[in-house]
Amino acid sequence: MKVVCFGGGNALPKAVLSGLKKYNIEITTITSMVDSGGSTGQLRKDFDVLPPGDIRRHLVALSEAPKWKKDLFNFRFGHEDFGGGHIGHSFGNVFIAGLEYILKDYERVLEIVHEFLEVKGRCLPATIEKTNLYAVLENGEVIEGEDEIDVPKKHDPNLKIKEIFLEPKVKAYEKAVEAVEKSDGIVIGPGDLYSSILPCFLPEGMSDAIRKSWAKKIFICPPLTKLGETNDFSVLDFEREVEKYIKSQLDFIIYNTQIPSEERIQKYKKKEKWVQGIVKIDDTLNKEKFIGANLLTNSEEDIVYDTDKVAKLIIEILGE
Repeated sequence: MKVVCFGGGNALPKAVLSGLKKYNIEITTITSMVDSGGSTGQLRKDFDVLPPGDIRRHLVALSEAPKWKKDLFNFRFGHEDFGGGHIGHSFGNVFIAGLEYILKDYERVLEIVHEFLEVKGRCLPATIEKTNLYAVLENGEVIEGEDEIDVPKKHDPNLKIKEIFLEPKVKAYEKAVEAVEKSDGIVIGPGDLYSSILPCFLPEGMSDAIRKSWAKKIFICPPLTKLGETNDFSVLDFEREVEKYIKSQLDFIIYNTQIPSEERIQKYKKKEKWVQGIVKIDDTLNKEKFIGANLLTNSEEDIVYDTDKVAKLIIEILGE
């Protein structure tokens, strides 16, 4: 069985990939290439390279290399503060960016990194062309950069996002498109909607490949809304936005039904200040398309998905 997983940031690797790689399936991950914050953003500015951060997380998540290699890739050195809680460069970011700068061949970079980390599966970029993410707010204001959309510093986070786009326009990476065309299952999310998930579908050709695919299309709805991106979103709001950008209908939406205590929510908000609240569960959800389950870990400190619960549910859906 061939499964393609779309997303970026920390959510997809932790919530999906860590559990899914335990099954006997062929996994390909696809990440957007628009990250512009922290170590990644600085490397982009200094060396004019593609953003290494999100694909690094995918590679480490699917790595079957010795622990020291994975720890090395995540190791951060230096004390430079890039803002947003990002301190220093991760070794993996520097390694990937350095290879691209020297070789001038991103496909060769991918080969080397996959080999070094002994990756089970493939981690691919949505595009290998350089571009930037923009968002249009409900008042018409245009926001530049994934970092500003992710962590608002110059604009009012209470304003909703109307749409996102890439400038310049780019084409989807042909190997990523090919993986979608040959897939049996497409898994989207979880993660930050406008700065992490939806940008994967903006390169020309990606949404068309998904629309034409016979694969089962599954969206994993995040458990929490995020100020500045998904203010007051319900499960149906997430469905509507994802279908808008993939230009086709989802077959299944997985969502969390466990409501954490207020104490747990407030404790987590202190760690993640952009968390707004629990995603609303609509009363009119079609039970054949929308699959609700207790997906959270038992931790009282965090409100995150249990990767084994999520992976098991995905396999059950794809096996039907």
